[in-house]
Amino acid sequence: MKICFVGAGALGCAIGGTLAKAGSQVTLVDLNRAHVEAINQRGLIMREDGVDRPVKVTAATDYSGVGIVDLVIVLVKSNFTKAAIEAAKSIVGPETVVMSIQNGLGHEDVLAEVVGREHLLAGKTYVGGVLLAPGHGIAGVAGKLTYIGELDGSMSARAARVAEEFNRAGLNTVVSPNIVGTIWDKLLINVATGAVSAVTGLVYGGLYEVPEVEATALGAVAEAMAVAKARGVALSIREPRDAWLMASEGLPFEFKTSMLQSLERGQATEVDFINGSVVRAGKACAIPTPVNETLVACVKGIEHRLAHFGPAPTAIPAAR
Repeated sequence: MKICFVGAGALGCAIGGTLAKAGSQVTLVDLNRAHVEAINQRGLIMREDGVDRPVKVTAATDYSGVGIVDLVIVLVKSNFTKAAIEAAKSIVGPETVVMSIQNGLGHEDVLAEVVGREHLLAGKTYVGGVLLAPGHGIAGVAGKLTYIGELDGSMSARAARVAEEFNRAGLNTVVSPNIVGTIWDKLLINVATGAVSAVTGLVYGGLYEVPEVEATALGAVAEAMAVAKARGVALSIREPRDAWLMASEGLPFEFKTSMLQSLERGQATEVDFINGSVVRAGKACAIPTPVNETLVACVKGIEHRLAHFGPAPTAIPAAR
């Protein structure tokens, strides 16, 4: 397959590099010029079992020369989704499949506005990745499932082809007849820890030591589950505590959520597509979501402080 990744961060490199190593024709597109140049100069360096190996893969900062591809995989930060897919329209042909495997909810609606819903597959992955330096990363692939599927639940030939390409590369991939439920299952896990970690500044180990944090997380997940039930979504997660425990499974004490990492870099988070998506869906079906509303407000408050006053609370000037 000819595959283009819209966004080549840690996860894009982990999945894209794994596919390229197995023979897929992969292009990684990212705005980070130093990252792109490093990949083109020496290959994508992937660390596996403590050993660094180069993988030959093409990287670019734009889509000139890429041409029409078979599969577009969107992996930018959620708030950049629309701008990113608009920039990539030139590589989408009549038969091109466009698939988001981003965290959160609502990306398919954004993509459909630009390329049309007929092009879309949905996906969720438990593969992980870490960028160590430009063009150098760790891929957490072993034992990690990826789910893809048609939004209407049909079992299509194109979904089977994508799954075959992933499985051939060692990316354990299943075509799901309930991809919407799978997306919500992953959302529950993100809701459990993302915002509470961002607000408190706690790594995973610390989160699980504070009973009040746990109670807040369970309340947020319970709200999300109530909204999913009202929308007729079939979940595999049955209890809020299950999502809370699954969120940290297999992770080291010092592991940080992506929301916390974003704030530490002074960047906006994806809270609108995680807890914020629960709030919006709740309003649409008249389900109250006060815990998630509060978490969204707190994260947005921190984002505002970082954007306008810098990282230290003491740097905020007195009101005039």
